[in-house]
Amino acid sequence: MRRDLTIASGGTLRKIQVDRFGSAEVMQLVEADLPHPSSNQVRVRVCAAGVNPADAYIRSGTYAFARPELPYTPGFDAAGIIEEVGEGATAHHVGDRVFVAGILALHTGAYAEAMVCDATAVFPLPEHLTFQQGAAIGVPWVTAFRALFQRGHLQPGETVLIHGASGGVGLPAVQMAAHFGAIVVGTAGTKAGMTLIRSHGAHAALNHSKEGYLEPIDVITSNSGVGLILEMLADRNLEKDFSVLAKGGRIVVVGSRGKLSFAPRLSMIKEADIRGTALWNMTVADHTQAMDAIMGYLDGEELLPVVGTVFKLSEAPNAHDFVRLGGALGKCVLDCE
Repeated sequence: MRRDLTIASGGTLRKIQVDRFGSAEVMQLVEADLPHPSSNQVRVRVCAAGVNPADAYIRSGTYAFARPELPYTPGFDAAGIIEEVGEGATAHHVGDRVFVAGILALHTGAYAEAMVCDATAVFPLPEHLTFQQGAAIGVPWVTAFRALFQRGHLQPGETVLIHGASGGVGLPAVQMAAHFGAIVVGTAGTKAGMTLIRSHGAHAALNHSKEGYLEPIDVITSNSGVGLILEMLADRNLEKDFSVLAKGGRIVVVGSRGKLSFAPRLSMIKEADIRGTALWNMTVADHTQAMDAIMGYLDGEELLPVVGTVFKLSEAPNAHDFVRLGGALGKCVLDCE
């Protein structure tokens, strides 16, 4: 059921606030004083904010990687216009179109009409991209780059299997891998999702809602298996992944929602690597490498963020429920204007 939040208190700025950890209902739309940037910060008038599964995990209070001080405003990803610049933030100017990727400093606050953030988390938004597309970059695109290249060590000409390829992380991963010269096999749960991933560069699309959906990979790879797998739901798929993995292959675990029973001998047979990934572990050098590559993709109009379902700012609880269900086509965003 859709829930449209009502304003909880008076002020000049609408934002989502979490006063206690729990289910989506703990998010409240409140009014507060407009914040002002300190040294090396900027204030961005937020036009759109990205909604990530990690946002929902953090809000629940059970996420292993982050537990912000209460109260807090969720959201790492945003796009909008700079409206105030703090001392020292000389690379930015009032009126600049920008997107915010606040993951490195664990800088939340995107679910709001305006946010103050470190200048280092703010990047120019190319003119050909909308604000909603800008809000779709941050966490998903950096995750895709890190999983493919920094953790997965993808090679040109190698075959990569991307589970959940029609989602917020999956689609940029498809685009990046295809652009790099890999042979991309993606999975989705619907015909629309399969069509979408093909349109963004996948050489083959498989329906993961059907039994035996991995069987065509033998034909696709001439029985040699895939060199790299991006696994979005390891608790469900990990054992099955070994059936299509090449000897010496790598599985990068991007997401998991529970435990699984696993036979370690499977990794021995293939001499395979299982590698976890989490953006919270990135070094400054890792993040710089990822953002430089992403800006190159975007500036050259080679790859494009794909916006899926859009919710109003007041519908943030519905957005969290939506991203937890999975099966999204593109990136879920909040319209904050």
